[in-house]
Amino acid sequence: MEQILIEWEEFATSFGAVADVMSSRELRDHAQQILEFIALDIRAEESADHAERKSRGEHAADVDSASSLHGELRYASGFTLLQLIAEYRALRASVLKLWQQDGVALTTHSTQDIVRFNEAIDESLADAAVAYSRKVNETRDMFLAILGHDLRSPLAAVATGGAYLARPGVFDERVEQMGVRIKRSAATMNGMVNDLLGLARTQLGDGIPIERRACDLREICGWAIEDAQAAHPRALFAFSASGEVTGTFDGPRLQQLLSNLANNAAQYGKPGMPIAIDLVGEPDKVLLKVGNHGAVIPPELMPTLFSSLVQLPAQEGDERPRSSLGLGLYIACQIAVAHGGTIDVVSDAKSGTVFTAAIPRH
Repeated sequence: MEQILIEWEEFATSFGAVADVMSSRELRDHAQQILEFIALDIRAEESADHAERKSRGEHAADVDSASSLHGELRYASGFTLLQLIAEYRALRASVLKLWQQDGVALTTHSTQDIVRFNEAIDESLADAAVAYSRKVNETRDMFLAILGHDLRSPLAAVATGGAYLARPGVFDERVEQMGVRIKRSAATMNGMVNDLLGLARTQLGDGIPIERRACDLREICGWAIEDAQAAHPRALFAFSASGEVTGTFDGPRLQQLLSNLANNAAQYGKPGMPIAIDLVGEPDKVLLKVGNHGAVIPPELMPTLFSSLVQLPAQEGDERPRSSLGLGLYIACQIAVAHGGTIDVVSDAKSGTVFTAAIPRH
């Protein structure tokens, strides 16, 4: 055991700055427990079925295992995933080298030991890599949540300044136009911040929080169209409403949903063609429809359309800037699901592209 741990430690110190500040104990952390697990695994009786499943990697990762804890600690210490994998590669090489130096005869039994040893190393590495990746994802999502939250205050100040400068008749035309551009940029950034916060909530496992209150969806749609119009001043929005559209909904969330759909339609729709926004009240639900006459969405892209960080490819000749993060449709879908509803899309050359969100009244 000690021979192997010495070689493990010597190899880890070769990583330079990341290991220079670590003690011998930190470099060896959980290594002895991992080796003991491997030894026990080799000694244990194993059925042919169990061996077959292990060879395919079909084992449940133990979040409390020494391997998982090792992966988490290596992440906290600043090791990269490649360095973590390199540690296991060195561990495997050290053990096989020492085994070879012992002059063990190559028999069926010893060959089986080597196979079991490699299986156990792979299993331990898989647990450590899963734990390491889990910590990476948690850190990323927490960063997105903090970033989105901290951007809101300065963004509000920018939006207020833009609105002040854009007041007609107060300043000269150049200042007024500057105010309009500031308002448009602030609206675009506000949409990105809201989408980042929504992504962080869903990735952290909290989902999109919903607070239902009595509201009129006509008013909500009007605000959403104002948001989209500020970000896309040249877009033409045509709004219509029919049926009973008051009820208990999360108004701000549905405003975000509709803003995202309207922004998407303005971004991918054909310039100069109106974007139809229809609000339809039905007995048990309300339908929010957003349609544009842009290019048809390819069928192969439909399955991933509501996934995060997905953007449709730019059409030939379309030089409009892509100002989104590829989160708008994903967040819209999550808001609909949080309301107990659904969202779908149809796209063809005759009717164009129409997104429909169905939101239950109760």
